[in-house]
Amino acid sequence: MGVGGNFWDLLKPYARFEGVDFLRDKRVAVDLSFWIVQHDAAIRSKYPRARCPHLRITFFRTLALFTKLGAFPVFVVDGEPSPLKDQARMERFLRGSGLELSVLLKPPEAVAGQAAPAAKPRNRVFSTWVQQCVELLEILGMPVLKAQSEAEALCAQLNNEGHVDACITSDSDAFLFGAKCVIKCLRSNSKEPFECYYLSDIEAGLGLKRKQMVAIALLVGNDHHLQGVPGFGAETALRFVKLFSDDDVLDRLSEVGRGIIPAFQEGIDASLEHDATSPYKGVATTRSPHCSQCGHPGSKRAHLKIACEYCRNNGSESCMMKSTGFKCYCSFCREDLVVKEQKKQENWQLKACQKIAAEHGFPNKEIIEMYLNASGRDDEEQNMNGMKCLMNLHALVFREQNDY
Repeated sequence: MGVGGNFWDLLKPYARFEGVDFLRDKRVAVDLSFWIVQHDAAIRSKYPRARCPHLRITFFRTLALFTKLGAFPVFVVDGEPSPLKDQARMERFLRGSGLELSVLLKPPEAVAGQAAPAAKPRNRVFSTWVQQCVELLEILGMPVLKAQSEAEALCAQLNNEGHVDACITSDSDAFLFGAKCVIKCLRSNSKEPFECYYLSDIEAGLGLKRKQMVAIALLVGNDHHLQGVPGFGAETALRFVKLFSDDDVLDRLSEVGRGIIPAFQEGIDASLEHDATSPYKGVATTRSPHCSQCGHPGSKRAHLKIACEYCRNNGSESCMMKSTGFKCYCSFCREDLVVKEQKKQENWQLKACQKIAAEHGFPNKEIIEMYLNASGRDDEEQNMNGMKCLMNLHALVFREQNDY
């Protein structure tokens, strides 16, 4: 999942669809759990009697990556989930089971007979599948690393530090962990097999940087807190976080969470004072009378005698009848529109801040710390072997490029 609120839909316009040579001679970090989950159901539906579909997936997709697409994969497996993610998984399970979410508030003994027996066997089976895939990959000589917690966090770290050129995962929070290039979808039998996203494209298109994306995840929900702030979808959260710079956004969210409403911009009166051409400078902002026939400034009685300036400019000798849906764009009306839009924006900002302030303990500092300062590596012995294989891949890539 990653970031909730249909976050991927927000990024979709900035996707690149690359050809088969995109990953040739490049190193990629693969979220192994994502591969298994993504394709296990598809194989079982097509081949109901297939034995060990997870091994079939891992073998043939690794073969396609290494031989057909010319990439050098590094596989990453999940470590121990954080307590927050455990709670979020329980909440997701209860939602899917139609049980009351209030059960989460009870001590573990109270829910042991409901959620735990159903969830643990499934996790145990999946963990066995992952371990079998790891053994297969090690037999094939592929580097395998174990993350401290989230696999996508270590994938992102490897990408950010320059060890790999891209991450293969469907978890959008890879960007929050620092990834620069994420391959969301891989279709090895397609002419354009890669649906990939660059952080630079997202920054240029949406104006979003890493901390601002973390702020969006806090508002719309994420893998560690599913609910987010009620009333915030991806579009609303994007509009709100862009009111602040990337350096300030998390501090401002903390202030709003404590009930402090920030000063977003100068008020109406100040903006009008800076506008030397405004007809409202130094005068009351009351709307002048408008003709009921043509809709322009002035009275109908006066316009019946002499056509108004606006109608004469349109080539009419008399006052014209205004059309359906007519809007006047005289200086007074334009200024009035600016004032109304400004008040509308201020009311929206105030309501958004009130929704955030109503959430107890917002924002969660632990989630912010996890996204910005996560250290991905965990199992030292396994990761040392994996890093040795990774260094061998680096040398192989360098030799292949020189030979070419």
